[in-house]
Amino acid sequence: MRPLPHPAERRIAVRVTRDALRQVRGGHPWIYSDSIESRSHAGNPGDLAVVFDHNRKFAAIGLWDPHSPISIRVLHTGKPTPVDHDFWRRSITDSLDRRRHLLQSDDTTAYRLVHGENDGLPSLVIDQYGPVVVVKLYSPAWFCHLEPIVDIVVELLDPEAVVLRLARNVAAGETHGLTDGECIHGAITDEPIAYLENGLQFTAYPTSGQKTGAFLDQRDNRALVREHAKGRDVLDVFSYAGGFSVHAAAGGASTVLSVDQAPQAIAAAQHHMALNAATNAAVLRTKHHTSVGDAFAVMTELADAGRKFAMVIIDPPSFAQRQSSVTGALKAYRRLADLGLRLTAPRGLLLQCSCSSRVSADAFYSAVLDTARQQGRHLTELEFSEHPVDHPIGFAHGAYLKALLVRVEN
Repeated sequence: MRPLPHPAERRIAVRVTRDALRQVRGGHPWIYSDSIESRSHAGNPGDLAVVFDHNRKFAAIGLWDPHSPISIRVLHTGKPTPVDHDFWRRSITDSLDRRRHLLQSDDTTAYRLVHGENDGLPSLVIDQYGPVVVVKLYSPAWFCHLEPIVDIVVELLDPEAVVLRLARNVAAGETHGLTDGECIHGAITDEPIAYLENGLQFTAYPTSGQKTGAFLDQRDNRALVREHAKGRDVLDVFSYAGGFSVHAAAGGASTVLSVDQAPQAIAAAQHHMALNAATNAAVLRTKHHTSVGDAFAVMTELADAGRKFAMVIIDPPSFAQRQSSVTGALKAYRRLADLGLRLTAPRGLLLQCSCSSRVSADAFYSAVLDTARQQGRHLTELEFSEHPVDHPIGFAHGAYLKALLVRVEN
């Protein structure tokens, strides 16, 4: 890895509003620029900013990000502590310890090791896919701390390769010569990386795939689908690479229809189905069909044609990238619920998910349940689920994933 800048030895002394101080002491990991009352000097991305209260006592320390609306990403509150190699090692070790039983699993080899703010390392994500670790930066403030982070990852995990991924806002700025998808330790080929999820075989492209290569946060919900899929005709909408589809097949589904608007996603779903059919008799017996198209349009066509499924899975992307989008997001969830219910046979199952952090769990669940009442469909609620163990929730805004599994009785 090419040489990177180091944080300035001189800390930035910062005073913030009383409300911001209260929130930080309550565990919020962000300090916004409009909450800063004064600072000792300008500083560069990644410099350490020390927050003092109005009695000039230490309150917090974090990474300075002068070009972002979030000026400080808080690393530590309470008593003063040095942010050095030992601090980073302790933080990452603590994150690994919280996932220890998952890391020791024989049937799952891909997981999130560091979940950003929720693990006390704001805007830093570390995922592992078998022998490859992916470090993703969501703020340029991490560049000058990247070397020790990678050194510690290599020391603790001994991966064959470490890949760097950059969020769009980071990749568009000064990256110090680093590029998105670059291998910064070891070596990696263009071949997909194989990994296991709940004993099933999948592949990911850590250098170019969405997020860090795959969506790891739905692991538990995919296992839930597997438990309930036996003998069912299954519709998997927004199927992406077929995670839910393969789990349904492994659970003994009679048929699975995977729907996604991206041809490459459908190709991946077909590949993963074939990969598991070679070793799993249930997957081999399942008839797998695919459809490339807009989910709303395909669902409407299926419903208008009178199609019914014994299980419908709806796992859309986030519909609320900003607060102003929440109303539109809830409208989209209601529309999906309406279509999903029309497609679910009596006594069939509907699993509907949301990954919009700005849409609360209550608002999401109400959107689905209210739609069912309007249709005159009676639901039995089987499961509410949120985050898996490797995607912990450390503060209010960190909660984004929710899923509702219901049986449609009539």
